Amino acid sequence: MISFTLSLLALIIGYFIYGHFVEHVFGPDDRPTPAVVKYDGVDFITLPSWKIFMIQFLNIAGTGPIFGAIMGAWFGPVAYLWIVFGCIFAGAVHDYLSGMLSIRHGGANLPDLVGIYLGQRTKTVMLIFSVLLLMMVGAVFVLSPAIILEGIWGEKIMWIVVIFVYYVVATMLPVDKIIGKIYPLFAFSLIFMAIALMVGLFIKMPALPELWSDVASLGTKESSELLGVEEFASNNPIFPCLFITIACGAISGFHATQSPLMARCVESEKLGRPVFYGSMITEGVVALIWATISIFFFYNDGWREVVPADQIQTFFAQWDHGKGKTLVQFFDAPMVVKMICSSWLGVFGGILALLGVVAAPITSGDTALRSARLIIADFVGLDQQSVKNRFYISIPLFAVVVALLVWQMKNPNGFNVIWQYFGWANQTLSVFTLWTLTVYLVQKKKPFIITLIPALFMTIVCSSFLVMSPQAFGFNTSIGYGVATVILVLSLSGFFAWYRKVTTR
Repeated sequence: MISFTLSLLALIIGYFIYGHFVEHVFGPDDRPTPAVVKYDGVDFITLPSWKIFMIQFLNIAGTGPIFGAIMGAWFGPVAYLWIVFGCIFAGAVHDYLSGMLSIRHGGANLPDLVGIYLGQRTKTVMLIFSVLLLMMVGAVFVLSPAIILEGIWGEKIMWIVVIFVYYVVATMLPVDKIIGKIYPLFAFSLIFMAIALMVGLFIKMPALPELWSDVASLGTKESSELLGVEEFASNNPIFPCLFITIACGAISGFHATQSPLMARCVESEKLGRPVFYGSMITEGVVALIWATISIFFFYNDGWREVVPADQIQTFFAQWDHGKGKTLVQFFDAPMVVKMICSSWLGVFGGILALLGVVAAPITSGDTALRSARLIIADFVGLDQQSVKNRFYISIPLFAVVVALLVWQMKNPNGFNVIWQYFGWANQTLSVFTLWTLTVYLVQKKKPFIITLIPALFMTIVCSSFLVMSPQAFGFNTSIGYGVATVILVLSLSGFFAWYRKVTTR
């Protein structure tokens, strides 16, 4: 576990060193924050810093750093590199600067920030893009927990109705009534579960593949055919698929839609680094732990330790020497979470696993819809202090989410289609945010390189994925990489042409 330990230390050191540098670049001061100046008792309200951190962490996390890391680790230990470098130099910078920029602009939502720095046309595109993304989050995060809860008790449709009713209530009420009271508890559960599993890893000290291991030879003790990673890798090239699969644990555009929620509750700008940068680093730690759990489960035959004997027999019976599902196909991310937690942490672990795979997506879903309500309200100029005005926006918003939900339930592959589009849209959103932050830093004559490099990198990741994905154009890797190279050159040329123009005025 050398690679895991070094990666864990790198994330912690990154918070204190690079996080301090990024904070210095932005320069927080003692000016009054929107929570104080624009207090309305609904969305603009001061909350304790520890509570803001917990809410921000849960808002941006959901199941992203769990499911994404489990699937991303199928690419091998190289997943550690993306989690560490992506989190420190891209994701945490993205979250911190977008949150602080929102504070500086009176708690502005992401489309408004994009409009200020990239123009009104881009703002309109961004508004439509972000609201659609947030509605997809709401639709996806209704169905997935309902499916899990159905396996415990009740009917799926019953749980969908229950979750949806909760969405409506949580979206409408002031931020301190439900979100401010129960979110810290769920956030604590996610963090406690991750720490408990990390302790379990260090107690077991399994001999896991390292970054310097021969990836081609990685496999279970039986065969790489049983594992199924080669087939997975052939259909999902490591670039760009690794960087789309592990999103929330490294960088996620969805976070920039959530940061304004807490930017409206922060009492001092100097709390920005622990709240925004710190919550992203914490999410990176959670992703790192679950990536290691996944490597243990799949590459080290850990599944034989935690999977009940009858399910092991069921797996081998259906596998039938390559005719059925492989390990990575048969044991999906929710199953890995449930089995590891139940085996290592007992009954209490099972409860934590339930919170992780059910409560986390539900809480991400309701804050996504709350963000959508606020974005639309700001666009149309409708004050949200009135309950009636909140209803005016929420009713059509929820109607669209219901339509998406019905479609994905009726379409056999509906969930997967929406999830794939959500994954790409999520990272594309980070591209808009990073370019917005880069323009801001240029205008303020600050070191813009800290956002320019992540912006360029995520631009080619998203463009190559769009060209190569079967859900989009479906071209081969040669064409995908060629298009990405052209876009990289055009992006660099366009940026420096603009940079010369604004700096020579």
